[in-house]
Amino acid sequence: MNINNDIIPVHEYLPSAKAGQKAVSTMNYDEAMEYVPAYEKALEGIISETDIVIGHHANLTAIATANVCKRHDKPFVLFLHGTGIEPRHHGFYDDTLWQAIEDAIKEANGLIVTTEYVRDKLVRNLIDLPLENFLIQPCGVDLSEFNPDNTENIVEKYSLPAKYVICPGALTHSKGPQNVVEASKAYFDVAETIFIGDGELRAELEAQLSERGRFLGFVSNEDKAKLINAATLLVAAPEKKEHFGIIYTEAMAGHVPTVAYAGGGVNSIITDETGILTERNPQALGEAIRSLLLNDEKRLKMAVNCGERAKKYYATGVLGPRLNDWLLRVLNAN
Repeated sequence: MNINNDIIPVHEYLPSAKAGQKAVSTMNYDEAMEYVPAYEKALEGIISETDIVIGHHANLTAIATANVCKRHDKPFVLFLHGTGIEPRHHGFYDDTLWQAIEDAIKEANGLIVTTEYVRDKLVRNLIDLPLENFLIQPCGVDLSEFNPDNTENIVEKYSLPAKYVICPGALTHSKGPQNVVEASKAYFDVAETIFIGDGELRAELEAQLSERGRFLGFVSNEDKAKLINAATLLVAAPEKKEHFGIIYTEAMAGHVPTVAYAGGGVNSIITDETGILTERNPQALGEAIRSLLLNDEKRLKMAVNCGERAKKYYATGVLGPRLNDWLLRVLNAN
């Protein structure tokens, strides 16, 4: 798709895109709507061969999807990620632009969200929609990639200790690596903390972490999976309440218990049987990590529960057919 503009419209700023992007939530109506014809043109090229369309995000794609599907009398659903709709809760989006997005959401034949948190706290308290319009569809995890047997050579490759805590994600303030660095003071004598990912905070955090762990920077997807699978615990402490958090289900599939800040979508993923959710401060986080590191029996039981929960609720082999069945019901009801 050619958007005929050097600036890419985004729902969330991506570090890799650098200056060539702008959040739609900060654009005025005319500026944003200049992009819509390009989206519509791309969809027009395939709409005659399409039975049902899944539009992505409460954003310009929602407007384009609604416009094209109405012209061709095709049903459509919208996959509403929290990052697309959350800015409206903080006073962003031109009012006229938001009304166009909201109209598209109301016209959709169904709505997909990843968690009850997104449905109830981000969508339904902005737009009055019936519960039956929604499918709660978690992000799926590939069990052939994330599983406890997929760790070959990873310990040797990175000279990893027998016990380590893994913290994946961008090294940005919103993702909260600074909270994990602070929390590590409570358990560093029991296990190192290994960070994977990169960002503007790396140099500062490396100095603060000192000998309590290491930063590996960006690693391949293959190594990321193995590093998670081989970890003793996965830890996360984002500043904002996450809408889902794929790292939690990846760890679960790898039989790795999680210790994380409570709040947001994570509350529907991590149970008392698979991890610990703490108050949103580094001291509580560190104490919980330490207690679980020292309790081998509890941690190993959690690991087994993690694998069972991942297979039942988050495996792509389960979620794919579930989505297909729902789309067929939407299609047949149209």
